Amino acid sequence: MQFYSTNNPTLRASFQEAVFKGLPEDNGLFMPVEIPRLPEQFLNNLSNYSFSEIAFEVARNLLHEDIPENDIRRIVETAIDFPAPAVKLDDQTYVLELFHGPSLAFKDFGARFMAQTMSYFNRKEDKELVILVATSGDTGGAVAAGFYKTPGIQVVILYPSGKVSPLQEKQLTALGHNITALEIDGTFDDCQALVKKAFLDREITGSIRLSSANSINIARLIPQSFYYFEAYKQVAAQGKPVVFSIPSGNFGNLTAGLMAQKMGLPVEHFIAATNANDVVPEYLNTGSYQPRPSQRTLSNAMDVGAPSNFARMLDFYCSTWNNMRHDISGYAFSDSDTQEAMKEVFSQFNYVIDPHGAVGYLALKEYQKTHPEHLGVILETAHPSKFIEDVESILERKVEIPERLAALSDAEKVSVELGTDYDGFKSWLQARF
Repeated sequence: MQFYSTNNPTLRASFQEAVFKGLPEDNGLFMPVEIPRLPEQFLNNLSNYSFSEIAFEVARNLLHEDIPENDIRRIVETAIDFPAPAVKLDDQTYVLELFHGPSLAFKDFGARFMAQTMSYFNRKEDKELVILVATSGDTGGAVAAGFYKTPGIQVVILYPSGKVSPLQEKQLTALGHNITALEIDGTFDDCQALVKKAFLDREITGSIRLSSANSINIARLIPQSFYYFEAYKQVAAQGKPVVFSIPSGNFGNLTAGLMAQKMGLPVEHFIAATNANDVVPEYLNTGSYQPRPSQRTLSNAMDVGAPSNFARMLDFYCSTWNNMRHDISGYAFSDSDTQEAMKEVFSQFNYVIDPHGAVGYLALKEYQKTHPEHLGVILETAHPSKFIEDVESILERKVEIPERLAALSDAEKVSVELGTDYDGFKSWLQARF
């Protein structure tokens, strides 16, 4: 499979090149030259396939020119070894639980698939690979868990100091071994900017083998498309048009949904649900895209003021606003709205939803006011216990912490504190690697 840059349609890179580079040299994002449509027989009979079989079929159609089928199957079966159940709230509302992986967040799908893919491509390399990743919350924990003790790979995670939950922070800082956490005195956007600058710095890339594990990396995006097929399989028997409501920050999740749709999944509509960081809903509603500094909110993993994957969204629609808003609706909600939604979901359905999923719930309900016949699937992107202080305070009840997360509570935090200046970050990289 060949890839081009969103900044240069004539550029060509192989899948292996796109995975290891993370970003093209022109600061665009890699996009597949062609997205194959899956066979109708497969699409019409999803109920006959297991989740692992669905993931293999999607990956095989995309990557069979780059990786032998037996290796694709091994990568998929190793990476995607946990479920993605769609839980029914009512006849028109389902919650797709994407938190059953090791870090209790949807990022496990992408991070584990990427770790296996990079390990496959890296097996003949002598020089160590350094993964740089910025996180607003869940990405870092998933990447840390996915790459932990992977031979030949070091992981450096940048996160905004004081802007992730305590348990999220432990997932980044307590593993050690080949995982290093950089605590940045700034916002997620500052972290992301440092990572991007490093990839565009020829002095750094000339001396250090760098790659990225953010959703800007195409190897993260491809496996996120898997669970759209799995979700559709679980609700298709209802015979209703299916829409997905997606809590959104960097917009990799929604972009993966668009990829699934391009491959033939009959998605009726997508809903971009955000908190106060509403640059994409604003664009969908007005045609004006105005990135700005992120605001801190209750749904912290979505605190992104300049979402990277918006470039891919524009590319899907050839930068045509009317076409994009035909397929995607955008809604934004405040923290007080989010808290009320969490209470409502628990009161009406006895279901504990996290702050990010609550934003998705609100957006779906808003959309269904004018489309009541559409069945909605809300992506629940993280287990509520990852935000236990807020969830327990809002719902006034105890939330059970899964053992694999509870075990981190008493672990020692180890991080390197840095500012937002690139020169300081660059010096640290050069000294460390």
